[in-house]
Amino acid sequence: MPKVQRKDIPRALFAHLLLWIAQRSISADALKSLAAWLDTNPEVPEGDWFKRFATMTVCGNGTLVKTFLTPGQVPIGQEV
Repeated sequence: MPKVQRKDIPRALFAHLLLWIAQRSISADALKSLAAWLDTNPEVPEGDWFKRFATMTVCGNGTLVKTFLTPGQVPIGQEV
């Protein structure tokens, strides 16, 4: 299984993630939880996946994180 890519994120994707962090009011504590999870070098499926946290859900595809959802939004893919 692939691992989440943490370096050399495409600029357009990074800008997209920053936009969703701001628009969905993702807190610093939520981002710390994400960073702690990423520090474990998690394996993820090759297709769509998601990881639930207390105040957000992180969605990805293969090695890349693609977006952040609020608790009321429904993710697609395999839960990790």
